[in-house]
Amino acid sequence: QVQLVESGGGLVQAGGSLKLSCAASGSIFSVIVMSWHRQAPGKQRELVARISNSGATNYADSVQGRFTISRDNAKNMLYLQMNSLKPEDTAVYYCRATTGSAGYWGRGTQVTVSS
Repeated sequence: QVQLVESGGGLVQAGGSLKLSCAASGSIFSVIVMSWHRQAPGKQRELVARISNSGATNYADSVQGRFTISRDNAKNMLYLQMNSLKPEDTAVYYCRATTGSAGYWGRGTQVTVSS
């Protein structure tokens, strides 16, 4: 089992920045990939960015060049630095940990970008 708790969401003006954090606990040793996802009202949850144990990263086209995913293995933390935010980035952002046999979700943190 892996437990995840997100923080750092809030209200920001377009063009601003936010940094999301995700604290992981439990069977951290079994995690292969950690990722951020988001879900806007009326839309499906989508992948924003992911990072493997080796540090390899992938980003959705919509956030490439604006968002940066990182992890601090010593602190069991996952981060998402979001710059140049747009109103269309408004969503609930979820942290996910993937092991060889299961995936775990946090409860999410709301990000609202005003125009």
